[in-house]
Amino acid sequence: MGSPFSYSNSELLAILRDTRTIAMVGASPKWNRPSFFAMKYLQEKGYRVIPVNPGVAGNEILGEKVYASLSEIPGRFEMVDIFRNSEAAGPITDEAIAIAEDKGIKVIWMQLGVINEEAAARARAAGLAVVMDRCPKIEFGRLNAELSWGGFNSGIISAKRRKLRPT
Repeated sequence: MGSPFSYSNSELLAILRDTRTIAMVGASPKWNRPSFFAMKYLQEKGYRVIPVNPGVAGNEILGEKVYASLSEIPGRFEMVDIFRNSEAAGPITDEAIAIAEDKGIKVIWMQLGVINEEAAARARAAGLAVVMDRCPKIEFGRLNAELSWGGFNSGIISAKRRKLRPT
């Protein structure tokens, strides 16, 4: 089932084009976690991704120091990418709103399956753009015609049965 939230390609492209630094809340140091894959991919595309995870604060993930909270990150970042559950997205969004002007935050991006309408409304009221139930890694690849390297839309990998040719 697809996302009930509709974002135009131009909206998503503008966000991804105008963002250079992302604070990823819920980043994991475990190589087999989705947040690790997303962080690595986004770094490879030229983004600086700052991991936020209180459980491993002070350590590094993919060469970046991990912070316990958004407010502890020195410097500015344009996007908050929330890799936590929908309930946790509320307090994270509220922290982002509180520091948005000082830190330069313009976007709250909630990952696949993360939906918090109340938090989104508060963020929009504070002048922030909001994306829910989407992954910036997937959207970057889709909007930049990179999905075929993974077998998507390439015609090589398919769930359909191949018709056997008579010999």
